[in-house]
Amino acid sequence: MKIVLERNKFYGKRNIVFTKEGKKITFIDTPGHAAFSEMRSRGAKVADIAVLVVSADDGVKPQTKEAFELIKVAQIPVIVAITKIDLPSADIEGAKGQLAKEGILFEGRGGDVPVVSVSAKEKKGIDELLETISLVAEVHEIKGVPDENLEAVVIESSMDKRGAFANVVVRNGTLKTGEVVQVENVKSKVRALFNFKGESVKEILPGEPAQVLGFEEIPPVGARLTKEGAGETASAPKDVERKLGKIKEGEIAVVIKARSAGSLEALLGSLSPNIVVVDSGVGDVIGSDVLGAKSASAWIFAFESAVSANVSKLAESEGVHIEKFEVIYKLLERLGELLKKGQIEILGKAEILATFPFNNKKIAGCKALEGKISKNDMVVVKRGEKEIGLTKAVSMKRQKNELTEAKAGEEFGVIFEPQLDFEIGDVLVSVRR
Repeated sequence: MKIVLERNKFYGKRNIVFTKEGKKITFIDTPGHAAFSEMRSRGAKVADIAVLVVSADDGVKPQTKEAFELIKVAQIPVIVAITKIDLPSADIEGAKGQLAKEGILFEGRGGDVPVVSVSAKEKKGIDELLETISLVAEVHEIKGVPDENLEAVVIESSMDKRGAFANVVVRNGTLKTGEVVQVENVKSKVRALFNFKGESVKEILPGEPAQVLGFEEIPPVGARLTKEGAGETASAPKDVERKLGKIKEGEIAVVIKARSAGSLEALLGSLSPNIVVVDSGVGDVIGSDVLGAKSASAWIFAFESAVSANVSKLAESEGVHIEKFEVIYKLLERLGELLKKGQIEILGKAEILATFPFNNKKIAGCKALEGKISKNDMVVVKRGEKEIGLTKAVSMKRQKNELTEAKAGEEFGVIFEPQLDFEIGDVLVSVRR
């Protein structure tokens, strides 16, 4: 579909293409990678017609089957586009046969599903595909009514220097600047609208994509945007936090940041059950993310999100590991590597030299042996080869002075939460999960 979408570009994965007759077709591109399952689901829900793209050399993939199931649930017409027909390994009839086994019956073969063969390299079949889309729209009488009640769907949302914004597709009615809209009972005034060319406009008509400014907070992806008074009941946000004490052996605690809400949703939906997301959000990695990761002994993974020099410096001083990725599967591969390793990183070791009672608790008087022990570190207490338990260093002092860390050779006192039955001679191992 790349050659189709190159004719005109919009924000990210929403594009308007013009047919020879001047008709506008809005494409919502949902990537084939498994991580973008939620995007495909949203695309099916907001679209009037689905174009199921199948490679002539690869045939039907799991994502193809998933997409067709979503199309059936959405009950919208479907057109099949068989691509890469120029490759020596292309097998158009084989691809059609595989699709038939999935219940997709083509015109002339007992069904009514149109099929178009396309070559992006040779630029073949593009106009035929656009004409087929126009014809299907006419047959099914698909058209929006500008004078009806406004209904748009949030396809993507994020924040930049202009504030929170949403990329939407208008299903019905007309979206205008200056009017009050609501997304899940949160009201906002439309401050600015930008069309598919990035031009500032006063209104957006049915079937067209737009970028909307004026939100006080980032709108949830997939939500309906309506005029004031016509919204839907707010739903409770998904709880992605997990208490420190519930992070088990073999799990990884992470903070996830992404450039957009759609990417974040796709990423969160692709994580292994052993990945414990203690926090997530849209936008750049900021200082509070670092401090939150520090308290949770978590890694920070940034997908297309910026990390400033100051934040990197803070992370280094706090012992927080940040990794940046521009490709989602690379991030997922990295998480898989950490899981295989058990991903326990040893930050430092210390020996308990003395114990002192303090307000119904015990202070461990220690000497750092290697690396460093930091306040808020997760600590494994070991007695020989036996692990006594996992706890957290909530307070560190040397004499009466508060400490943030103790390096090899330095002595310090520490209080743990939860309390453990430690003894003189036990070894503390500071770890990052």
